This record gives sequence, structure tokens and C-alpha cells, in this order.
Amino acid sequence: SIKMDLLHSNGVLIIQHLQRDYRAYQDFLNFMSHVGDPRNIFSIYFPLWFQLNQVVGTKMIWVAVIGDWFNLIFKWILFGHRPYWWVQETMIYPNQSSPCLEQFPITCETGPGSPSGHAMGSSCVWYVMVTAALSYTVRWKDKSAVTLHRLTWSFLWSIFWIIQITVCISRVFIATHFPHQVILGVFAGILVAEAFEHTPAIQTASLRMYIKTNLFLFIFALGFYLVLKLLDIDLLWSVPKAKKWCANPDWINIDTTPFAGLVRNLGALFGLGLGINSEMFITSCKGKNSCKISFRILCIAASLATLQLYNFVKIPTHTEYLFYILSFCKSAAMPLTVVALVPYCVHSLMRTTEKKLN
Repeated sequence: SIKMDLLHSNGVLIIQHLQRDYRAYQDFLNFMSHVGDPRNIFSIYFPLWFQLNQVVGTKMIWVAVIGDWFNLIFKWILFGHRPYWWVQETMIYPNQSSPCLEQFPITCETGPGSPSGHAMGSSCVWYVMVTAALSYTVRWKDKSAVTLHRLTWSFLWSIFWIIQITVCISRVFIATHFPHQVILGVFAGILVAEAFEHTPAIQTASLRMYIKTNLFLFIFALGFYLVLKLLDIDLLWSVPKAKKWCANPDWINIDTTPFAGLVRNLGALFGLGLGINSEMFITSCKGKNSCKISFRILCIAASLATLQLYNFVKIPTHTEYLFYILSFCKSAAMPLTVVALVPYCVHSLMRTTEKKLN
């Protein structure tokens, strides 16, 4: 406990230094915090990659969902505090002179703080993207191509680490994580992504396999929560702390609670399984149009545009269970739209156009 308090107090000093000396970069750091948001995986990264390479897109969803699930379990085990409430409750500062940490609209996360979900989500999805891009260049055999591969390797991994470091700094800057929490998140995300580099079975998974995986993840998490609750250990202990110490009650969002993230991810995985095993996917993405560049570009544009419309769908938060059900449905609809609905519509449009031209 003393060592952890020392780690936290040193982290507070780093946060104060960032908030004092990097004030000019506030807007940029807030933006990078949004870049690391795991929800961007489903609304931006996945639509782009799935239409370019279905293997990479499928792996991206699996990595994001399993990674976030492990993040939830780790958070429940580690009981990590967040800086913005820890400084208000710790007894290590004399005469109650706790440091003043500035809060922002995205500071008031309600779940435990360790490891960082943003850092973990960002590192795992960017690891998948970088390794996928390098898999094309590693096949080059002639001498000049090998040199180009090495340069590409250095460039892409440099970009990877620049993004991860910037996301980590942004999460520390807004006082929602301590430095050790974001570092742990980055390396945990890399481990999850690397594990899926050696799991080819996900590419041929049936809908039954997707449903079984969803049930396992949900039952394990719920069972873990209930068992510890019977032992009088409250895994939602962080929620009242967030509500108590958040500078603005409007910044508290039910979407940041532990179970909200679990439901969102299970919905996304179910939607992917439903889409990949649908007739619409087989007809459009496995047909003759799937190899055409125009088909893929249209699918990317239509997918991104359609998914932005989902942002306007506001789920009511007055009833918690209703929120979880609707959140699951909304999350399932997003990959289903990208995988099946949009490609099928584009395929039908192109087929109709070809018939008219003939």
C-alpha cells in the first residue's frame, strides 16, 4: 500500500507537470484521447480495413473485443484508482493540502483505472494494422525490395509508438490515468494482438462459434462479478467515487461503466458473426464484384457515412437494463451494416447498372 501510494503521488506530480507545461497542447491532447477511444475501432478502423482485407478486419474486431474483455477483468482484479478522485481521498498529503488536478469533459471515467482501456485498445488495434501492412512487404525478395521493407518496417513501427505514447500522455494529462496504468495498457494490448496473430480459426468461425464465445465472455464476467459480490467485494466501487469527485455531474456518462463496455463489445462480436455468416455477405463480398476497386471504395464510403448516422441515435439512460439491451442492439448493427448490408446494397446497385449498360 505504501509503495502504491508512492507510485500514485509520483504520478500526480507528472500530471501536474503536464497540465502546467503542456497547456498549449490541450486541444491536441484531448483529440488524441478521442483517437484512443476503443469505440473508434468499430466506427472508423474496422469499416476501412474490412473492405480492404476481410481477414484483417475480422481479426481487428476479435482483438478489440477480447482485449477489452481482458481489460475489464484486469480492472476488477487490480482495483486501480484514477487520479482525479485519488488526490481527494488519500491521506498522504499533510494538512489535507491535496494537489489540484484540472478535470475535462472526458476525465470522469467511472470504471477502475488499471490498466488503461484507451491505451490497451489503441495498442492492440494499431498492432494489427501495422503487422497487416508489413505482411505485404515481407514477401518481397529482391535486394531493393528488402531495403524498402526495412524502411517501411522502421517507419510504421515509429508511427505506432508515436501514436501510443501520445495517447498515453493525453490520458495522463486529463487526470484520468496514472502513468503506470497507461504503460500496462499498451503492453497488455500488444500481447492480446500478438496472440491473435497465431489464431487463424477465427476466420472460419461459424455463427454458433460466435454465439458460444459471446455466452462464455458474458457468463464468465457476470459470474466473476456475482461471486465477488457474495464475498462482499463490490466491483462497482469506482462508480460512486466518480460521481462524488467529478467536477461536473454532466460529465458522468453511463457509457463508461464496466458493464456498458462489456455489452457494447459483445454486441459488436455478435453483429460480426451474424454478418459474416449471412447470405448477403456471401452474395456480395464473395461474388465477382468483390475484387473490383470501385466496389471496395463504394463500400468504404457508404459504410463510414452510414455509421456516422448511428452517432445521432441516442440511447435512453433513465433505465439501466434498457440501456444495456439497446446498446447491445446498436453495437451489433454496426458490424452487420459494414459486413452485410452495405456491400449487398452496393452489389445490387452495381449489378443493376451493369444490366442497364448491357
